[in-house]
Amino acid sequence: MMTFAVRADAFRRHATALGALQHIALIGNSLPRRCGLATFTSDTLSGLKENFPELTVDLYAMDDGTGITYADDIHTIAADEPAAYRHAAALIEASGAQAIWLQHEYGIFGGAGGEHILRLLERSTLPLVVTLHTVLQSPDATQRRVMDALVRRADHLIVMAQRGREMLVGIYGVPAAKISVIPHGVPDRPLVDTAVAKAGFGLAGRRTILTFGLLAPDKGIETMIAAMPGIVAVVPDATYIVLGATHPNLRRTAGEAYREQLQAQAAALGVGQHVRFVDAFVEQAELLRWLEAADVYVTPYRKADQITSGTLSYAVGLGKPVVSTPYIHATEILADGVGILVDFNDAAALGNAVTDLLADDAARLTLAERAYACGRAMTWACTSAAAVAILAASARAARGRTGRPVMQRPLPVDLGALMRMTDGTGLLQHAIHGIPDRRHGYCIDDNARALLLTSRLTDIAPSAQQALATTYAAFVQHAWNPDAGRFRNFMRFDRSWCEDTGSEDSNGRALWALGVTAAESPVAAMRHWARGLFAEAAPLALTLESPRALAFAMLGAAALIEVLPDDATALRILEDGGARLLTCLAAAQRPDWFWFEPVLAYDNARLPEAMIRAALALGRDDLMEAGLRSLRWIVGQQTAPSGHFRPVGTDSFFRDYAAPLRFDQQPLEAQATIDACEAALRATGEDNWVRHAHTAYRWFLGSNDLETPIAEADGGGCHDGLMPHGVNRNQGAESILALLLSTIAISAFPAERTATKQPEIAA
Repeated sequence: MMTFAVRADAFRRHATALGALQHIALIGNSLPRRCGLATFTSDTLSGLKENFPELTVDLYAMDDGTGITYADDIHTIAADEPAAYRHAAALIEASGAQAIWLQHEYGIFGGAGGEHILRLLERSTLPLVVTLHTVLQSPDATQRRVMDALVRRADHLIVMAQRGREMLVGIYGVPAAKISVIPHGVPDRPLVDTAVAKAGFGLAGRRTILTFGLLAPDKGIETMIAAMPGIVAVVPDATYIVLGATHPNLRRTAGEAYREQLQAQAAALGVGQHVRFVDAFVEQAELLRWLEAADVYVTPYRKADQITSGTLSYAVGLGKPVVSTPYIHATEILADGVGILVDFNDAAALGNAVTDLLADDAARLTLAERAYACGRAMTWACTSAAAVAILAASARAARGRTGRPVMQRPLPVDLGALMRMTDGTGLLQHAIHGIPDRRHGYCIDDNARALLLTSRLTDIAPSAQQALATTYAAFVQHAWNPDAGRFRNFMRFDRSWCEDTGSEDSNGRALWALGVTAAESPVAAMRHWARGLFAEAAPLALTLESPRALAFAMLGAAALIEVLPDDATALRILEDGGARLLTCLAAAQRPDWFWFEPVLAYDNARLPEAMIRAALALGRDDLMEAGLRSLRWIVGQQTAPSGHFRPVGTDSFFRDYAAPLRFDQQPLEAQATIDACEAALRATGEDNWVRHAHTAYRWFLGSNDLETPIAEADGGGCHDGLMPHGVNRNQGAESILALLLSTIAISAFPAERTATKQPEIAA
């Protein structure tokens, strides 16, 4: 177990624990939002900046939609918008942060039980340290579900009281070694004479009692007001100061009714002149002056389960004699004579304790010195050092994790997974794990890819190859809608079509599959059928507007030109498509962005591949130059700093001129890169394309960000993607086909030569 046991004189030793930690993301509330957690998070940030100036800290503040304007360097997360959490995760992942430090409190995150924060955390692979500002003894079912998920995700938990640690172990089953106790931080201020501070507030000659915090019924102010007549009877110059604005949530629903109720209570008891309400959310500098002016600090809270009180911590840190009810935080911080505890809702006991301190200067000074000595272990220098040590240790542990050994050889071509997804109609789209999910039916996208695959299957019995090819070809033929001049895409499981015409991309893929089948199928009858349907459908390629759909059609035309070099329609598709992609490239490119669009999306490498294959067919140097340069650029975007393949994640899609984000990574991208590298190798003969292709293939085998295989070693299965915390266990048709086609393609490459340095990938 890692517990807080640091004193100011040990700060330097803790500072050395920063090690290689250079950058973290801090998530919580932030000033100018008016709440305790906002103050805590902002003070935490200040403590980190002051004591670890070399550490970059990005603050992400929850925005409750009340119109607060935050500083420009604070990132905000709209609390009730699920998409905002995903966006924040993407920003954190792209920022270079090495760890996340989350300040968790119920009520600040959107969704049932605050579940929206899980959307952010599940989109990041960074180590996570969570400070729990509340640990519920009896959470409801939703709160328990969210807390259990948070505990599972966290690398380490921080609480501010030992009782919080005991509750996490006993109630939530958290291993003790995963929990640290670090007290609430406090400013490091000298112990001062209250008389000096009182003068600034017009309190000279008064004995002062202070309670600070957002005004709400659970603060127990009624009990302290009820005690004031007895206190004033013994100490006539006693003044009770209630410092703080009404809690914003209470003010929204009830206005200032609660404050007015307390004022009426004081007047009715005849102590209205001895109770002073300061209705303000004071900044820290003013708060500290108020604390310095207090002779006694009181926290008469009404609930026993409050595990953290920042106001109590500040009072102890500034050396205030404290009288408190015995809630969790108070029983721990005031133990061993640091303060005085009285029962809940006991005005007489509270009044007697306060009276004794106000009437006895020596006793009050002794208690003040004892509290101040305790507070030296709670300064922000000490608490931030302890937290940074935990963050650094979590980051080191994350760097030291290794996945399963990466397979080096290409997998065998195993059709088991493909066969379980194929029925008499065609190839089903989706699966629940490895079980076909009939609810989503079929699509021409997958059946066209499967048809293309069958033309490249050379190591299976001809009868098996023909049976599969016929099934997929029949689907493609049935999808053709001659009246619309387009292919349909989605079919329900009952064989009814969902639309009359499919997307541009699905039509482009159908033409691609027909062109490859017409050129490469080992069965003459299949080649003749494909040529006929390609000729009938090909005019649609000239009307496509999507760059990817255009590229797919060009790939089909380029394949057909291999065997029918004078096919006029195929040549026109290549000429027209090449010209339009060059136009796209000219419109979108920037000095650091050599790409066909201002965004990255899916199947990216198909665009340069289409340019290269068109250049080979047409003998066009301009297409070749653009294709090779754009391929080098996208390969660079898909190469992690360590050299492994990192596909452009789906979180990256459609972000203008933005660097790619890591997740979710899809098998389609690896397959497209391998095929594009094959085209570039054919065009140039350069060995670097062999290296890039093998690097992309090894992504399937486990050479990836999580060092986790995407492909199954046996059975031909392939998971649907790489998520921040592991693979997507579903094995749909697209992923299975991507693995099979990649395996066939990489097997035709030369063996990879050992490189003495990383290959050049810059544009």
